[in-house]
Amino acid sequence: MTAQILDGKDLSRRLRDELKVRVEQLRRYHIVPRLDAIVASQDPASLAYVKMKRRWAEAAGMLSESHLVDETWTQSQLIEKIHQLNADPAVHAILLQHPLPRHLDEDMALLALGPEKDADGITPGSLGRLVADMPGFRCATPYGIIRLLEHYGVHIQGKHAVVIGRSVILGKPMALMLLQKNATVTIAHSKSQDLPHICRGADILVAAVGRAELVKGDWIKPGAVVIDAGFNKVEGRSGDVGDVDFEAAAHVASWITPVPGGVGPMTVATLLANAVAAAERLLA
Repeated sequence: MTAQILDGKDLSRRLRDELKVRVEQLRRYHIVPRLDAIVASQDPASLAYVKMKRRWAEAAGMLSESHLVDETWTQSQLIEKIHQLNADPAVHAILLQHPLPRHLDEDMALLALGPEKDADGITPGSLGRLVADMPGFRCATPYGIIRLLEHYGVHIQGKHAVVIGRSVILGKPMALMLLQKNATVTIAHSKSQDLPHICRGADILVAAVGRAELVKGDWIKPGAVVIDAGFNKVEGRSGDVGDVDFEAAAHVASWITPVPGGVGPMTVATLLANAVAAAERLLA
């Protein structure tokens, strides 16, 4: 068996083409969707990621600005900047790019960020709406994964889904979104006993733990759908490495996401879609 590819790069391109049409419609009403990012100026990976988001936003006809935070910033300055962006009618969505400098409290920053402009869907307000099945912005990475599964016709209802990882920005919201789609969900983590056994029971396996090639081929149920949400740097290897041993897994799974080209592009497309939706609310 050779798994078919869940091509996030291709679907992301299609979604961004759809966003162009929506942005053009907003521009007729003199509304230009704008996504602003608060990002650590000394984190090269974050800067590169935000630069890509800005490039894709501008290609869709949107506006995007970056606000660089460094070691000289105080917590009060950060909160004041968030309040300014919350109050600015020209800014429709805000991204608080993780990680911020260590001396700054991200939890306090997320509490200050209004859920109505929470592009990444990770504030307590946004996550609370997800838990309560209320409308709101959904966390970009897991929601991008759901859209990818649905696009390729992967049936979620009634399936046993295993999510490895319990982070607030990925593992937990991923489990909740799968539950909303009527999957039976197991959350596994670093303290789970016999992780390989748990994974072998999964019809849909989402690896979001942040350990390079943790998931081996013999952990996977034949015919399972494998979603690799890991992005790891490994010394001596170029590019990103996922949480799944791709070559081994591809011989067992029915569908699989590559790294790169799977989950990553879907995260950005979903983030931009949230920003456009925030601007569209002005027409409601």
